[in-house]
Amino acid sequence: MLNLEPKTDIQKLISKNQFELLNQELERVEPTEAAAMVVELSDSEQQVVFKAISSDIISKTFKHFPHQTQLDLIHSLEVDKEKMAEVLNKLTPDDRTAFFIELPEETREDYLSLLAPKELENAKQLLSYPEDSVGRLATTDYVAIRKSWTVEQALRHIRRFGRDSETINVIYIVDENWKLLDDIRLRELLLAEPEGSIESLMDHRFVALDASEDQENSIRIFREYDRAALPVIETDGTLIGIITSDDILDVVEEEATEDIQKLGGVEALDDSYIETPLSTLIKKRSRWLAVLFIGEMFTATAMGYFESEIAKAVVLALFVPLVISSGGNSGSQAATLIIRSLAVNEITLKDWWRVMRREMISGLVLGGILGLMGFLRVVVWASAFGLYGEHWMLLGVTVGIALVGVVLWGTIAGSMLPFVMKRLGADPAVSSAPFVATLVDVTGLVIYFSVASVVLAGTML
Repeated sequence: MLNLEPKTDIQKLISKNQFELLNQELERVEPTEAAAMVVELSDSEQQVVFKAISSDIISKTFKHFPHQTQLDLIHSLEVDKEKMAEVLNKLTPDDRTAFFIELPEETREDYLSLLAPKELENAKQLLSYPEDSVGRLATTDYVAIRKSWTVEQALRHIRRFGRDSETINVIYIVDENWKLLDDIRLRELLLAEPEGSIESLMDHRFVALDASEDQENSIRIFREYDRAALPVIETDGTLIGIITSDDILDVVEEEATEDIQKLGGVEALDDSYIETPLSTLIKKRSRWLAVLFIGEMFTATAMGYFESEIAKAVVLALFVPLVISSGGNSGSQAATLIIRSLAVNEITLKDWWRVMRREMISGLVLGGILGLMGFLRVVVWASAFGLYGEHWMLLGVTVGIALVGVVLWGTIAGSMLPFVMKRLGADPAVSSAPFVATLVDVTGLVIYFSVASVVLAGTML
Protein backbone atom coordinates (compact mmCIF):
# COMPACT_ATOMS: atom_id res chain seq x y z
CA MET A 1 0.00 0.00 0.00
CA LEU A 2 0.98 3.61 -0.53
CA ASN A 3 1.75 5.79 2.45
CA LEU A 4 -0.58 8.54 1.27
CA GLU A 5 0.74 12.05 1.86
CA PRO A 6 1.01 14.45 -1.10
CA LYS A 7 -1.70 15.07 -3.65
CA THR A 8 0.48 13.40 -6.31
CA ASP A 9 -0.29 10.02 -4.70
CA ILE A 10 -4.01 10.66 -5.13
CA GLN A 11 -3.43 11.76 -8.71
CA LYS A 12 -1.56 8.52 -9.45
CA LEU A 13 -4.39 6.42 -8.05
CA ILE A 14 -6.93 8.41 -10.09
CA SER A 15 -4.93 8.03 -13.30
CA LYS A 16 -4.75 4.25 -12.77
CA ASN A 17 -8.43 4.01 -11.74
CA GLN A 18 -7.36 2.37 -8.47
CA PHE A 19 -10.38 3.67 -6.58
CA GLU A 20 -10.55 0.83 -4.07
CA LEU A 21 -6.98 1.54 -3.00
CA LEU A 22 -7.80 5.27 -2.93
CA ASN A 23 -10.61 4.59 -0.45
CA GLN A 24 -8.34 2.45 1.72
CA GLU A 25 -5.63 5.09 1.84
CA LEU A 26 -8.01 7.99 2.56
CA GLU A 27 -9.54 5.90 5.35
CA ARG A 28 -6.13 5.57 6.99
CA VAL A 29 -5.36 9.30 7.28
CA GLU A 30 -7.02 11.85 9.54
CA PRO A 31 -10.16 13.47 8.04
CA THR A 32 -8.53 16.93 8.15
CA GLU A 33 -5.51 15.64 6.22
CA ALA A 34 -7.69 13.81 3.70
CA ALA A 35 -9.76 16.94 3.11
CA ALA A 36 -6.63 19.08 2.69
CA MET A 37 -5.26 16.73 0.05
CA VAL A 38 -8.53 16.65 -1.86
CA VAL A 39 -8.84 20.46 -1.82
CA GLU A 40 -5.43 20.75 -3.52
CA LEU A 41 -6.62 18.75 -6.53
CA SER A 42 -7.90 20.36 -9.71
CA ASP A 43 -11.66 20.70 -10.19
CA SER A 44 -11.80 17.76 -12.60
CA GLU A 45 -9.78 15.55 -10.26
CA GLN A 46 -12.02 16.49 -7.35
CA GLN A 47 -15.08 15.45 -9.34
CA VAL A 48 -13.55 12.01 -9.90
CA VAL A 49 -12.62 11.63 -6.22
CA PHE A 50 -16.06 12.70 -5.00
CA LYS A 51 -17.73 10.05 -7.12
CA ALA A 52 -15.19 7.36 -6.27
CA ILE A 53 -14.78 7.58 -2.49
CA SER A 54 -17.23 6.04 -0.09
CA SER A 55 -20.01 7.93 1.68
CA ASP A 56 -18.36 7.08 5.02
CA ILE A 57 -15.19 8.95 4.07
CA ILE A 58 -17.20 11.88 2.69
CA SER A 59 -19.23 12.19 5.89
CA LYS A 60 -16.04 12.23 8.01
CA THR A 61 -14.20 14.79 5.87
CA PHE A 62 -17.17 16.96 4.88
CA LYS A 63 -16.89 19.54 7.67
CA HIS A 64 -13.24 20.16 6.83
CA PHE A 65 -13.98 21.29 3.27
CA PRO A 66 -14.58 24.97 2.42
CA HIS A 67 -18.25 25.66 1.75
CA GLN A 68 -17.74 25.95 -2.00
CA THR A 69 -16.02 22.56 -2.07
CA GLN A 70 -18.93 21.12 -0.10
CA LEU A 71 -21.32 22.46 -2.73
CA ASP A 72 -19.18 21.04 -5.54
CA LEU A 73 -19.12 17.70 -3.77
CA ILE A 74 -22.89 17.50 -3.37
CA HIS A 75 -23.48 18.72 -6.93
CA SER A 76 -21.17 16.01 -8.25
CA LEU A 77 -23.41 13.42 -6.62
CA GLU A 78 -26.64 14.69 -8.21
CA VAL A 79 -26.46 11.93 -10.81
CA ASP A 80 -26.42 9.40 -7.96
CA LYS A 81 -29.30 10.46 -5.71
CA GLU A 82 -28.94 7.33 -3.61
CA LYS A 83 -25.33 8.13 -2.68
CA MET A 84 -26.18 11.80 -2.12
CA ALA A 85 -28.95 10.81 0.28
CA GLU A 86 -26.59 8.39 2.02
CA VAL A 87 -24.00 11.15 2.50
CA LEU A 88 -26.50 13.70 3.82
CA ASN A 89 -27.97 11.16 6.26
CA LYS A 90 -24.53 10.17 7.55
CA LEU A 91 -23.43 13.73 8.30
CA THR A 92 -23.52 14.66 11.96
CA PRO A 93 -26.54 16.89 12.69
CA ASP A 94 -24.41 19.96 13.49
CA ASP A 95 -22.28 19.59 10.34
CA ARG A 96 -25.42 19.13 8.24
CA THR A 97 -27.04 22.20 9.80
CA ALA A 98 -23.91 24.28 9.12
CA PHE A 99 -24.10 23.23 5.46
CA PHE A 100 -27.85 23.79 5.08
CA ILE A 101 -27.91 27.31 6.55
CA GLU A 102 -25.59 28.50 3.75
CA LEU A 103 -27.99 27.27 1.05
CA PRO A 104 -30.83 29.16 -0.66
CA GLU A 105 -34.25 28.15 0.67
CA GLU A 106 -35.35 26.25 -2.45
CA THR A 107 -32.09 24.27 -2.68
CA ARG A 108 -32.24 23.44 1.02
CA GLU A 109 -35.73 21.98 0.62
CA ASP A 110 -34.54 19.71 -2.20
CA TYR A 111 -31.78 18.30 0.00
CA LEU A 112 -34.04 17.99 3.05
CA SER A 113 -36.35 15.77 1.02
CA LEU A 114 -33.52 13.22 0.76
CA LEU A 115 -33.25 12.74 4.51
CA ALA A 116 -34.66 9.81 6.44
CA PRO A 117 -37.67 10.70 8.65
CA LYS A 118 -35.68 10.84 11.90
CA GLU A 119 -32.83 12.86 10.34
CA LEU A 120 -35.35 15.17 8.68
CA GLU A 121 -37.04 15.86 12.00
CA ASN A 122 -33.69 16.64 13.63
CA ALA A 123 -32.59 18.86 10.75
CA LYS A 124 -35.81 20.90 10.75
CA GLN A 125 -35.65 21.34 14.51
CA LEU A 126 -32.08 22.65 14.46
CA LEU A 127 -32.76 24.89 11.46
CA SER A 128 -35.75 26.42 13.26
CA TYR A 129 -33.52 28.25 15.73
CA PRO A 130 -32.42 31.84 14.99
CA GLU A 131 -29.28 32.54 13.01
CA ASP A 132 -26.13 32.56 15.19
CA SER A 133 -28.04 30.93 18.04
CA VAL A 134 -26.73 28.05 20.14
CA GLY A 135 -29.46 25.79 18.76
CA ARG A 136 -27.89 25.96 15.30
CA LEU A 137 -24.69 24.39 16.69
CA ALA A 138 -26.31 21.51 18.54
CA THR A 139 -26.03 17.87 17.58
CA THR A 140 -28.59 15.26 18.55
CA ASP A 141 -25.94 12.53 18.71
CA TYR A 142 -25.62 12.05 22.47
CA VAL A 143 -26.41 9.43 25.10
CA ALA A 144 -29.22 9.94 27.63
CA ILE A 145 -30.27 7.68 30.49
CA ARG A 146 -33.02 7.55 33.18
CA LYS A 147 -32.52 8.20 36.87
CA SER A 148 -34.46 5.06 37.75
CA TRP A 149 -31.93 2.79 36.04
CA THR A 150 -29.12 0.95 37.72
CA VAL A 151 -25.50 1.65 36.80
CA GLU A 152 -25.35 -1.69 34.98
CA GLN A 153 -28.44 -0.79 32.90
CA ALA A 154 -26.90 2.56 32.03
CA LEU A 155 -23.60 0.98 30.95
CA ARG A 156 -25.44 -1.52 28.74
CA HIS A 157 -27.32 1.38 27.15
CA ILE A 158 -24.04 3.27 26.54
CA ARG A 159 -22.44 0.21 24.94
CA ARG A 160 -25.41 -0.08 22.61
CA PHE A 161 -25.84 3.55 21.57
CA GLY A 162 -22.55 5.24 22.48
CA ARG A 163 -20.87 4.38 19.20
CA ASP A 164 -23.06 6.90 17.36
CA SER A 165 -22.67 9.62 19.98
CA GLU A 166 -20.58 12.74 19.35
CA THR A 167 -18.98 12.16 22.75
CA ILE A 168 -19.58 9.89 25.74
CA ASN A 169 -17.41 11.75 28.23
CA VAL A 170 -20.62 13.06 29.76
CA ILE A 171 -23.92 11.20 29.99
CA TYR A 172 -27.19 13.10 30.36
CA ILE A 173 -30.04 12.13 32.68
CA VAL A 174 -33.55 12.94 31.46
CA ASP A 175 -37.11 12.22 32.56
CA GLU A 176 -39.94 10.73 30.48
CA ASN A 177 -40.56 14.11 28.79
CA TRP A 178 -36.88 14.44 27.92
CA LYS A 179 -36.37 17.23 30.45
CA LEU A 180 -32.74 17.45 31.52
CA LEU A 181 -32.31 16.48 35.19
CA ASP A 182 -28.55 16.22 35.53
CA ASP A 183 -25.36 15.17 33.80
CA ILE A 184 -22.77 12.67 34.95
CA ARG A 185 -19.23 11.94 33.81
CA LEU A 186 -18.60 8.51 32.35
CA ARG A 187 -15.80 7.80 34.82
CA GLU A 188 -18.29 8.14 37.69
CA LEU A 189 -20.39 5.41 36.12
CA LEU A 190 -17.40 3.16 35.52
CA LEU A 191 -16.27 3.48 39.15
CA ALA A 192 -19.75 3.03 40.66
CA GLU A 193 -21.20 -0.25 41.90
CA PRO A 194 -23.12 -1.97 39.07
CA GLU A 195 -26.21 -2.50 41.21
CA GLY A 196 -26.26 1.11 42.41
CA SER A 197 -28.90 3.49 41.07
CA ILE A 198 -28.28 6.42 38.76
CA GLU A 199 -30.31 8.64 41.09
CA SER A 200 -27.80 8.02 43.88
CA LEU A 201 -25.04 9.49 41.69
CA MET A 202 -26.96 12.68 40.87
CA ASP A 203 -25.99 15.98 42.49
CA HIS A 204 -28.42 18.15 40.45
CA ARG A 205 -25.62 20.54 39.55
CA PHE A 206 -25.23 20.95 35.82
CA VAL A 207 -24.57 23.69 33.32
CA ALA A 208 -26.70 24.01 30.19
CA LEU A 209 -26.97 26.40 27.27
CA ASP A 210 -30.23 27.97 26.16
CA ALA A 211 -30.93 27.06 22.54
CA SER A 212 -32.01 30.60 21.65
CA GLU A 213 -29.05 32.49 23.13
CA ASP A 214 -26.23 33.91 21.02
CA GLN A 215 -23.39 31.58 20.08
CA GLU A 216 -20.83 34.10 21.30
CA ASN A 217 -22.13 33.74 24.86
CA SER A 218 -21.44 30.01 24.79
CA ILE A 219 -17.70 30.70 24.40
CA ARG A 220 -17.58 32.31 27.85
CA ILE A 221 -19.49 29.42 29.46
CA PHE A 222 -17.23 26.78 27.90
CA ARG A 223 -14.18 28.68 29.07
CA GLU A 224 -15.57 29.26 32.57
CA TYR A 225 -16.60 25.65 33.23
CA ASP A 226 -13.85 23.95 31.21
CA ARG A 227 -16.16 21.40 29.57
CA ALA A 228 -15.64 19.24 26.50
CA ALA A 229 -19.38 19.32 25.83
CA LEU A 230 -22.45 21.12 27.16
CA PRO A 231 -26.14 20.27 26.85
CA VAL A 232 -28.52 22.55 24.95
CA ILE A 233 -32.03 22.97 26.32
CA GLU A 234 -35.27 24.74 25.48
CA THR A 235 -36.68 27.34 27.87
CA ASP A 236 -38.74 24.60 29.56
CA GLY A 237 -35.63 22.50 30.21
CA THR A 238 -36.15 19.99 27.40
CA LEU A 239 -32.86 18.57 26.17
CA ILE A 240 -32.49 19.06 22.40
CA GLY A 241 -28.82 18.21 21.92
CA ILE A 242 -25.26 18.96 22.92
CA ILE A 243 -22.46 21.24 21.74
CA THR A 244 -18.90 19.95 21.75
CA SER A 245 -15.69 21.92 22.12
CA ASP A 246 -14.75 21.53 18.44
CA ASP A 247 -17.90 23.44 17.48
CA ILE A 248 -17.03 26.17 19.97
CA LEU A 249 -13.53 26.44 18.51
CA ASP A 250 -15.17 27.14 15.14
CA VAL A 251 -17.27 29.88 16.77
CA VAL A 252 -14.17 31.34 18.44
CA GLU A 253 -12.37 31.47 15.10
CA GLU A 254 -15.39 32.99 13.38
CA GLU A 255 -15.90 35.66 16.06
CA ALA A 256 -12.18 36.51 16.17
CA THR A 257 -12.09 36.82 12.38
CA GLU A 258 -15.13 39.08 12.43
CA ASP A 259 -13.64 41.31 15.12
CA ILE A 260 -10.30 41.57 13.34
CA GLN A 261 -12.03 42.55 10.10
CA LYS A 262 -14.03 45.22 11.91
CA LEU A 263 -10.90 46.47 13.64
CA GLY A 264 -9.44 47.03 10.19
CA GLY A 265 -12.42 49.13 9.16
CA VAL A 266 -14.10 46.44 7.05
CA GLU A 267 -17.62 45.06 7.41
CA ALA A 268 -17.43 41.43 8.51
CA LEU A 269 -17.30 38.99 5.59
CA ASP A 270 -19.86 36.19 5.48
CA ASP A 271 -17.44 33.82 3.73
CA SER A 272 -13.69 33.45 3.52
CA TYR A 273 -11.73 36.13 1.65
CA ILE A 274 -11.24 33.92 -1.42
CA GLU A 275 -14.87 32.74 -1.54
CA THR A 276 -16.31 36.26 -1.13
CA PRO A 277 -17.34 37.67 -4.54
CA LEU A 278 -15.24 40.66 -5.60
CA SER A 279 -18.34 42.87 -5.82
CA THR A 280 -19.28 41.99 -2.22
CA LEU A 281 -15.72 42.58 -1.04
CA ILE A 282 -15.66 46.03 -2.65
CA LYS A 283 -19.07 46.89 -1.22
CA LYS A 284 -18.12 45.93 2.33
CA ARG A 285 -14.85 47.86 2.14
CA SER A 286 -16.23 50.91 0.35
CA ARG A 287 -18.89 51.70 2.95
CA TRP A 288 -16.40 52.16 5.76
CA LEU A 289 -13.92 53.92 3.49
CA ALA A 290 -16.64 56.38 2.50
CA VAL A 291 -17.56 57.00 6.14
CA LEU A 292 -13.91 57.49 7.09
CA PHE A 293 -13.36 59.76 4.08
CA ILE A 294 -16.26 61.95 5.14
CA GLY A 295 -14.76 62.05 8.61
CA GLU A 296 -11.41 63.11 7.21
CA MET A 297 -13.17 65.93 5.37
CA PHE A 298 -13.60 67.56 8.75
CA THR A 299 -9.82 67.57 9.03
CA ALA A 300 -9.68 69.83 5.98
CA THR A 301 -12.43 71.95 7.52
CA ALA A 302 -10.43 72.28 10.74
CA MET A 303 -7.34 73.22 8.76
CA GLY A 304 -9.37 75.87 6.95
CA TYR A 305 -10.63 77.27 10.25
CA PHE A 306 -7.02 77.87 11.33
CA GLU A 307 -5.97 79.15 7.91
CA SER A 308 -4.93 82.55 9.26
CA GLU A 309 -2.67 80.97 11.89
CA ILE A 310 -1.06 78.76 9.25
CA ALA A 311 -0.58 81.78 6.95
CA LYS A 312 1.22 83.68 9.72
CA ALA A 313 3.34 80.73 10.80
CA VAL A 314 3.65 78.23 7.97
CA VAL A 315 6.08 76.25 10.11
CA LEU A 316 3.10 75.04 12.18
CA ALA A 317 1.94 72.97 9.23
CA LEU A 318 5.18 70.98 9.29
CA PHE A 319 4.21 69.34 12.57
CA VAL A 320 0.57 68.58 11.75
CA PRO A 321 1.27 64.95 10.62
CA LEU A 322 3.44 64.38 13.69
CA VAL A 323 0.82 65.61 16.14
CA ILE A 324 -2.33 64.05 14.71
CA SER A 325 -0.71 60.69 13.91
CA SER A 326 0.46 60.41 17.53
CA GLY A 327 -3.11 60.97 18.71
CA GLY A 328 -4.49 58.45 16.24
CA ASN A 329 -1.89 55.85 17.21
CA SER A 330 -2.55 56.24 20.94
CA GLY A 331 -6.30 56.07 20.35
CA SER A 332 -5.95 52.94 18.22
CA GLN A 333 -3.84 51.29 20.93
CA ALA A 334 -6.42 52.04 23.61
CA ALA A 335 -9.35 50.95 21.43
CA THR A 336 -7.68 47.64 20.58
CA LEU A 337 -6.90 46.86 24.22
CA ILE A 338 -10.41 47.69 25.45
CA ILE A 339 -12.23 45.93 22.60
CA ARG A 340 -10.31 42.74 23.28
CA SER A 341 -10.83 43.01 27.04
CA LEU A 342 -14.57 43.42 26.52
CA ALA A 343 -14.63 40.48 24.10
CA VAL A 344 -13.06 38.08 26.60
CA ASN A 345 -15.02 39.52 29.56
CA GLU A 346 -11.95 40.81 31.36
CA ILE A 347 -13.92 44.01 31.86
CA THR A 348 -17.62 44.94 31.74
CA LEU A 349 -19.60 48.14 31.26
CA LYS A 350 -19.48 48.88 34.97
CA ASP A 351 -15.69 49.12 34.78
CA TRP A 352 -15.77 52.21 32.53
CA TRP A 353 -14.70 54.66 35.24
CA ARG A 354 -11.84 52.43 36.35
CA VAL A 355 -10.68 52.22 32.74
CA MET A 356 -11.09 55.96 32.30
CA ARG A 357 -8.81 56.69 35.26
CA ARG A 358 -6.17 54.24 34.05
CA GLU A 359 -6.23 55.65 30.53
CA MET A 360 -6.06 59.26 31.74
CA ILE A 361 -2.88 58.43 33.63
CA SER A 362 -1.55 56.42 30.69
CA GLY A 363 -2.42 59.23 28.29
CA LEU A 364 -0.62 61.84 30.38
CA VAL A 365 2.50 59.69 30.74
CA LEU A 366 2.56 58.63 27.09
CA GLY A 367 1.80 62.17 25.98
CA GLY A 368 4.59 63.46 28.20
CA ILE A 369 7.05 61.02 26.63
CA LEU A 370 6.07 61.95 23.07
CA GLY A 371 5.81 65.65 24.01
CA LEU A 372 9.39 65.62 25.31
CA MET A 373 10.54 63.85 22.15
CA GLY A 374 8.71 66.42 20.00
CA PHE A 375 10.21 69.32 21.97
CA LEU A 376 13.72 67.88 21.63
CA ARG A 377 13.14 67.37 17.90
CA VAL A 378 12.50 71.10 17.47
CA VAL A 379 15.40 72.09 19.76
CA VAL A 380 17.96 69.83 18.07
CA TRP A 381 16.97 70.79 14.52
CA ALA A 382 16.88 74.48 15.39
CA SER A 383 20.31 74.33 17.06
CA ALA A 384 21.93 72.18 14.40
CA PHE A 385 20.42 73.64 11.24
CA GLY A 386 19.07 77.04 12.30
CA LEU A 387 15.51 76.12 11.38
CA TYR A 388 12.12 77.45 12.62
CA GLY A 389 13.15 81.11 13.12
CA GLU A 390 13.87 83.10 16.23
CA HIS A 391 10.92 81.73 18.21
CA TRP A 392 11.90 78.09 17.86
CA MET A 393 11.79 77.54 21.62
CA LEU A 394 8.14 78.57 21.81
CA LEU A 395 7.44 76.39 18.79
CA GLY A 396 9.00 73.44 20.62
CA VAL A 397 6.86 74.16 23.67
CA THR A 398 3.77 74.33 21.43
CA VAL A 399 4.51 70.96 19.85
CA GLY A 400 5.30 69.39 23.23
CA ILE A 401 2.12 70.61 24.97
CA ALA A 402 -0.03 69.78 21.95
CA LEU A 403 1.30 66.22 21.89
CA VAL A 404 0.40 65.77 25.55
CA GLY A 405 -3.14 67.01 24.88
CA VAL A 406 -3.66 65.07 21.68
CA VAL A 407 -2.30 61.78 23.04
CA LEU A 408 -4.37 62.18 26.22
CA TRP A 409 -7.50 62.84 24.19
CA GLY A 410 -6.76 59.97 21.79
CA THR A 411 -6.27 57.55 24.67
CA ILE A 412 -9.51 58.60 26.37
CA ALA A 413 -11.52 58.53 23.13
CA GLY A 414 -10.08 55.18 22.08
CA SER A 415 -10.84 53.57 25.43
CA MET A 416 -14.33 55.02 25.92
CA LEU A 417 -15.77 54.51 22.42
CA PRO A 418 -15.97 50.70 22.81
CA PHE A 419 -17.94 51.22 26.04
CA VAL A 420 -20.32 53.60 24.25
CA MET A 421 -20.85 51.11 21.41
CA LYS A 422 -21.43 48.27 23.86
CA ARG A 423 -23.91 50.38 25.83
CA LEU A 424 -25.83 51.14 22.63
CA GLY A 425 -26.02 47.43 21.86
CA ALA A 426 -23.54 47.56 18.96
CA ASP A 427 -20.38 45.51 18.51
CA PRO A 428 -17.48 47.36 20.21
CA ALA A 429 -15.24 46.31 17.32
CA VAL A 430 -17.17 48.80 15.19
CA SER A 431 -15.25 51.55 17.03
CA SER A 432 -12.26 50.31 15.09
CA ALA A 433 -8.76 51.72 14.86
CA PRO A 434 -9.43 53.64 11.59
CA PHE A 435 -12.58 55.19 13.10
CA VAL A 436 -10.77 56.27 16.25
CA ALA A 437 -7.85 57.61 14.21
CA THR A 438 -10.19 59.68 12.03
CA LEU A 439 -11.97 61.11 15.07
CA VAL A 440 -8.70 62.02 16.77
CA ASP A 441 -7.30 63.55 13.57
CA VAL A 442 -10.03 66.19 13.57
CA THR A 443 -9.95 66.96 17.28
CA GLY A 444 -6.16 66.75 17.32
CA LEU A 445 -5.92 69.64 14.88
CA VAL A 446 -8.20 71.73 17.08
CA ILE A 447 -6.04 70.98 20.12
CA TYR A 448 -2.80 71.67 18.26
CA PHE A 449 -3.80 75.03 16.83
CA SER A 450 -5.57 76.07 20.03
CA VAL A 451 -2.33 75.50 21.94
CA ALA A 452 -0.41 77.37 19.24
CA SER A 453 -2.81 80.33 19.46
CA VAL A 454 -2.09 80.66 23.18
CA VAL A 455 1.66 79.90 23.30
CA LEU A 456 2.64 81.80 20.15
CA ALA A 457 0.33 84.79 20.62
CA GLY A 458 2.26 88.04 20.14
CA THR A 459 5.25 86.30 18.57
CA MET A 460 4.71 84.08 15.54
CA LEU A 461 0.93 84.67 15.61
